Amino acid sequence: MSHIEKLEERYATKAMNGKVVPQEKIENILEAIRLAPTSSGLQPFEVMVITNQELKAQIREIAWNQSQVTDCSHLLVFAAWDHYTADRINYMFDLTNEIRGFKNEGWENYRNQLLKTYPHKDPQENYEHAARQTYIALMAGMTQAIYEGVDSTPMEGFDNEALDKILNLKDKNLRSTVILPIGYRDAENDWLVNLKKVRKPISDLVTTFK
Repeated sequence: MSHIEKLEERYATKAMNGKVVPQEKIENILEAIRLAPTSSGLQPFEVMVITNQELKAQIREIAWNQSQVTDCSHLLVFAAWDHYTADRINYMFDLTNEIRGFKNEGWENYRNQLLKTYPHKDPQENYEHAARQTYIALMAGMTQAIYEGVDSTPMEGFDNEALDKILNLKDKNLRSTVILPIGYRDAENDWLVNLKKVRKPISDLVTTFK
């Protein structure tokens, strides 16, 4: 199937059957998330992978009691940096130099440019910028899930502060942004499974300037 056909096939699964997704498929989804593009290549987020049922039950309580949270195989929690710090920026630039095996003057100048700007901005502004990067990675993971024959449901419907406390994210200087249950659909109990996908026509979505 083409990529477009895969996107047509994907939908936000409303009921999951609890079947465990093979670890290889999970690793491929996580690798797609890792390879997703981010602003300045900083990857300003982390991903928590939750399979513990007791922990998932706690999260379900603060996620509008959505059944996918506990009925999924793996629950992914995307958590963005709460601030861009010099240490975090330097880590990614140093890692780049290590992997590429050389230093580039232009790259180092860019490092210094970021060090002069990001750490001095308001932490909330930086968090919001980092949070937007998680959605790029989220889509990469969701798309890979389609190719793995796995269902998923992106969710913002949860209490962020409560989830941060449950996972002790503040101690890691992180804040939750979005969660992604991954598993297999329970077709008999999923009201959305057979409904047609509805999206705006291209004419209502796209404006071309010539």
